[in-house]
Amino acid sequence: MVLCCKYKDFQYRTVSIRNLEHLFKPRSIAVIGASNREKSIGRSVMRNLQAAEFPGPIMPVNPKYTAVAGVLSYSNVDSLPAVPDLAVICTPAPSVPGLITELGERGTKAAIVISAGLKHTKLDDGRTLQQAMLDAARPNLLRILGPNCLGLLAPGQQLNASFAHIPALPGSVALIHQSGALCTALLDWATTNGIGFSHFISIGDSADVDFGDVLDYLGGDPDAKAILMYVESIQHARKFMSAARAGARNKPVVIIKAGRALEGARAAASHTGALMGSDEVYDAAIRRAGMLRVFSTREMFDAVETLTSIPKPVGERMAILTNGGGPGVIATDALVLGGGVLAQLQVETVTELDKILPATWSRSNPVDIIGDADSQRYAKSLEILLKDDNVDSILVLHAPTAVVSSDAAAEGIVKVACDSDGGKTVIASWLGGATVTRARRLLTEVGIPNYDTPDEAVRAFLHIVQYGHNQALLMETPPSVPEAFEPVVDSARLVIETALADEREILSEPEAKAVLAAYGTPIVDTRIAKTPAETAQVASQLGFPVALKILADEITHKSDVGGVVLDLGTSQEVETAASAMAERVKTLRPDVQHVSFTVQKMARRPGAYELIVGAATDPIFGPVILFGEGGTAVEVIADKAIALPPLNMKLAGELINSTRVARRLEGYRDRPPVKRQAIEQILVRVAQLVADIPEIKEIDINPLLADDRGVLALDARIRVQKTNVRGTEHLAIRPYPKELEELIRLDGLELLLRPIRPEDEPMHKAFLDELDPRDIRFRFFGSIRDFPHSQLARLTQIDYDREMAFIAVESSKKDPRTVGVVRIVCDPDNEEAEFAIIVHSEMKRRGLGRALMNKMIAYSRHRGTRYLVGEVLASNRSMLNLAASLGFEITHTSDRSVEQVRLFLQSVPVVVRSA
Repeated sequence: MVLCCKYKDFQYRTVSIRNLEHLFKPRSIAVIGASNREKSIGRSVMRNLQAAEFPGPIMPVNPKYTAVAGVLSYSNVDSLPAVPDLAVICTPAPSVPGLITELGERGTKAAIVISAGLKHTKLDDGRTLQQAMLDAARPNLLRILGPNCLGLLAPGQQLNASFAHIPALPGSVALIHQSGALCTALLDWATTNGIGFSHFISIGDSADVDFGDVLDYLGGDPDAKAILMYVESIQHARKFMSAARAGARNKPVVIIKAGRALEGARAAASHTGALMGSDEVYDAAIRRAGMLRVFSTREMFDAVETLTSIPKPVGERMAILTNGGGPGVIATDALVLGGGVLAQLQVETVTELDKILPATWSRSNPVDIIGDADSQRYAKSLEILLKDDNVDSILVLHAPTAVVSSDAAAEGIVKVACDSDGGKTVIASWLGGATVTRARRLLTEVGIPNYDTPDEAVRAFLHIVQYGHNQALLMETPPSVPEAFEPVVDSARLVIETALADEREILSEPEAKAVLAAYGTPIVDTRIAKTPAETAQVASQLGFPVALKILADEITHKSDVGGVVLDLGTSQEVETAASAMAERVKTLRPDVQHVSFTVQKMARRPGAYELIVGAATDPIFGPVILFGEGGTAVEVIADKAIALPPLNMKLAGELINSTRVARRLEGYRDRPPVKRQAIEQILVRVAQLVADIPEIKEIDINPLLADDRGVLALDARIRVQKTNVRGTEHLAIRPYPKELEELIRLDGLELLLRPIRPEDEPMHKAFLDELDPRDIRFRFFGSIRDFPHSQLARLTQIDYDREMAFIAVESSKKDPRTVGVVRIVCDPDNEEAEFAIIVHSEMKRRGLGRALMNKMIAYSRHRGTRYLVGEVLASNRSMLNLAASLGFEITHTSDRSVEQVRLFLQSVPVVVRSA
């Protein structure tokens, strides 16, 4: 029995890119508002389309003209002789919604709206023109690029649907740009420097097609080998992160994010909120998405050239080989100040170099082999360095001299580098001008990246290292359900719901600690006292010495008003301190209406570090986790790092490593290393807390004491707010849905049915490679001999919000393997989901196909999908029989060899019929 159901172009399609093929690869184009008037946008668009030699029909629409640019013109959309794949609209803003309606009704699936002013102009019904345009597009799923954009250039498609002043050169890099003015300047600069593009896309106001959509499309387009982005702001963080992560798994994505300047600490109810900067959150998002951030146009193009030409280094340790001390020092400074690692040469390496180098050589890294170094000296030195296990990459520098040929030096390097198979990266910098031109060409011809200056070469190396680091973060998929601990979620929710019922946004310190304790954070027993006399009684119950703190909703930072007193040893001391504290608050903060106190047992942890762990809510990316050095001077020290939840232990460790305090936590002199795992656990648990309870807007644990015994939260603050958010939709990155995992038994064989993960790619490739050619034909409606990485990435690296794939894994074996998969992609309205299924030959007639289909049907019903549909070859009787038994309606398509199956999910199954 062959269980295979094909989904059309399943390997590339997602909701986000529906109908975008009509935008990027149109077969016919209508120009609405085409004109013969000089310097008009309609004229520029027509001329650009003609100059690009677009191979399909170009149909100008303008009732004022009989012909535009020598092409017969049409008076309106209805009079067009054919349905255009793409329309370019250059008319005034008020006309756009009506034109979109007309185009949609004709069957057009994509439009570029160059017109500006739609976002700020309102109609009588209160809608903006932009919203009216979107409403008009929605019934026919017509996709819109713009409005207020330059347009689209795709030289490989002979497409220039823009009013750009010059064409783009052909190339293999795609550029997505948000700024119209900078867009044309960048195109001009790129053309002058001989840089070409596969796509040059101006998204303008991105009312419909935005960064996420374009990333989704380009991620699967083989014409684009890399993607560049100029970003000013992101509108839909979760969609953007899903698309960015999918694209970055498939090809290099380099981004410039404008607006880096810190806007100033916003008013916040915690240290964490004050420490959080919007640019730092973008930085965290870019890293987590596996992209590379750069900070200038030149650097952007240099970086993409680097990422597409240099193999990923096996590590971060660089050796520098130079014929002059000055270039070596420049390179070393650039490496160390850029966060790189200067390799420590092995003793054996130094010994071997001693045998071939003059006695005056540096005997360390950088390896200065002296100015008269000839080709043989360069070659032998490089050969020795390539054998050093402490060296991951080698930068070879050469400054021209009168006694040695720059060409000969390059030839020596080329021979050794080409013969080496150790997997180490060799890059070069031949300093100078005309005299080193041939040497640079020799290096380029054999694939050795080379740069004009040492610091440019080091920057390229650091780009590839950072990119590799970000790619590692990308592959982490923390689960939605904690695996290493069981939080008492109901207890935490009860505390928060009580506060919200009392119309309080700030939890008291004991309440905040109770919430954290429910998620496994070690806390100090803290109690509330309403009066100075009561503080003495509470202190006696706890035992001395104690710490006394002020408690008032209006006071964020207690120490600012003298609201913390430590080491109080008697009841009298406690009461006296409380009375004095109340008086100080009355003088310093007359706005405070009610003062209470908290009393807690003194925590004796000599030598412990004061850290801060917190969470805040970014207006774009949602919850963000913060870690750094804590204490009262936390804002002054400003040693912190930021990450997006969810976290696992590895991601928590990376967060810690991004701070300066991390090195001190390793221990020094007489201070032992801290129990780092305990800190990582707190970070994971705080991330889980904000994922589970979207009402939490800010968390502040400061200080969190950390030493070799573990961690202890001394003070905590939590701000909450009512919300309508459900599940994890408030997170920019959806966790791996672990709750959907299910163990089943079939014929005595235990199988794990679970959502697919990015790390499943090798296992999934093996599964597809083992399939019978007949199964492949039934699944993909054709013969596929090999599945490239780009296609496998699309199959395994899915966005759980927009699609789902359940795989069946033989988990009981030493080496787990995939034996079946079912997947769906849903339309934007969750109306219809198309499915595909395939089962390994060994598992047929054992019930696995039915088990997978039942799981997907139940999942689709739960998410509210209305219909489940698919296409099956008419000769695939096994799949058709299974579909019929599950209640699918079966009908013929226009292609008599293909049947469509359809299941209505939100009621009882329909009667099976054949048409």
